[in-house]
Amino acid sequence: MTIFTFHLAEPRPSTTAGALWKAPSVSSTPGLRYAECLALMRLGAPTVSPDRLQLRRIAMFARWEDEAAVERFLAEHRLGRELAAGWHVRMQFLRRWSRLAALPDLPAKAGEWDPAEPVVAVTLARMRLLEVPRFLKWGKPVERLVRDHPGATLALAAMRPPRTISTFSVWRTVREMEEMVRGHSGVPEPDRHAAAMVERRRRDFHHEFATLRFRPLSEHGSWQGRSGIVPTLHG
Repeated sequence: MTIFTFHLAEPRPSTTAGALWKAPSVSSTPGLRYAECLALMRLGAPTVSPDRLQLRRIAMFARWEDEAAVERFLAEHRLGRELAAGWHVRMQFLRRWSRLAALPDLPAKAGEWDPAEPVVAVTLARMRLLEVPRFLKWGKPVERLVRDHPGATLALAAMRPPRTISTFSVWRTVREMEEMVRGHSGVPEPDRHAAAMVERRRRDFHHEFATLRFRPLSEHGSWQGRSGIVPTLHG
């Protein structure tokens, strides 16, 4: 079974800049099948703000042949050793909506899930640059919805200039995440996500876009003093 990981760390800005320029490659990293490195953004931050590109905070989303490859990368690779000082979650792929050229073989559905189990959601998109103002208009309310949702234990966004963006969120349960997506949550303006999806279908913001759902298998380290971010992995 292939393993997916999502990593968060706070390295030197030069490390983040180097990873944005050139992520670990499949050819030179044993067991790696795909990697995307991004600089963190604060969800809901103003468009023109240092919080929109945080070079002191890096995210990496990756696919591996197995857990041994993850361990080897964290112990031996220059970037891996810096990521090992942060936090990461190891995940099993469950579901996708739409498709990414970088992950062409993922099926639409790869397993079943319990509505009461925790879940991780990752979105990746390549923006149409002329659609960025429209995307920000519709996307910022969704950012705030996810950021402030009581069912999300961690929610953040990341980017790699000029046009790659990603969101990452950990949810207490599949049910709470699905209620948010469908606009059924008991929060103010619950239909913000649903409305943005209607607008995306009317005229797409992206060259390509995919939402991926994962079952968290284990988490490692801490992020800004927090551990136990996936609640039921810790009893």
